[in-house]
Amino acid sequence: MNPYKVIVMDVDGTLTNKEKKITQKTKAALKMAQEQGMILVLASGRPTSGLLNLAKELEMDQHQGLLVSYNGSQVIDLSTKTILFNNPLSISEAKSILRHLKQFNLTPMIDDGVHLYVENVDGYLVEYETKGNAFILKEVDDLEAFVEFECHKILTSGMPDYLEEIFEDMKYPFNEQCNCMFTAPFYVEYTAKGIDKAKALETVLNHLGCQKEEVVAFGDGHNDASMLKYVGLGIAMENAVQALKDIAHFVTFSNEEDGIAYALEKFCLNKKL
Repeated sequence: MNPYKVIVMDVDGTLTNKEKKITQKTKAALKMAQEQGMILVLASGRPTSGLLNLAKELEMDQHQGLLVSYNGSQVIDLSTKTILFNNPLSISEAKSILRHLKQFNLTPMIDDGVHLYVENVDGYLVEYETKGNAFILKEVDDLEAFVEFECHKILTSGMPDYLEEIFEDMKYPFNEQCNCMFTAPFYVEYTAKGIDKAKALETVLNHLGCQKEEVVAFGDGHNDASMLKYVGLGIAMENAVQALKDIAHFVTFSNEEDGIAYALEKFCLNKKL
């Protein structure tokens, strides 16, 4: 008998392949899991707008699916469109971070759910973020002066070697105030203190009617570590960073090789695809 009720998945590098698509076999496995009564949760650093099309593709709104966006800053029930959890950075925190970032050769980005705001529309990965999350791009002179709304996260992009070199300097002033983490080799993000994917899950398990031991989670990056350690079955993709593989209960095939589908057949599904 399948002991798991909920499947939580990171998106980029986990659910989707290098073309940012869900493969047919993985999609079939996830739809079968829902038909067998399991609930799907997408848990990503992406903003909510960047998850909606994938959720629609998986028909999650018909099966009580949830979105955990902004690395855990917001949780939305797709069937009711209800916000179950919301913990953004304050305006003063956002201004402090954006002021601090001015000393580095980075591209900071903030969003209000509809618009992506940057100081340079030609900045590193700005076009990619805009298109991938269905944002309207807006250029402003000074993000620190501009921001007068609570941000779920502040995204910074830069060359991987440079980010590694300056990472400690980026996060040090905010160690007691905010989270600062790599979410990809070319992204470092800030979120409110104590916010991560595990915290977001913890706040909604009662809503889902299950215990953490009844949850299986898939991931590939450093920002997936908290949820893989938190759940009953934490699964790392073959393409995951080594640190995540080291703490996982199981390592499945890569995101290019239907790793989610393989693990679901092994641990969760009552019949084969």
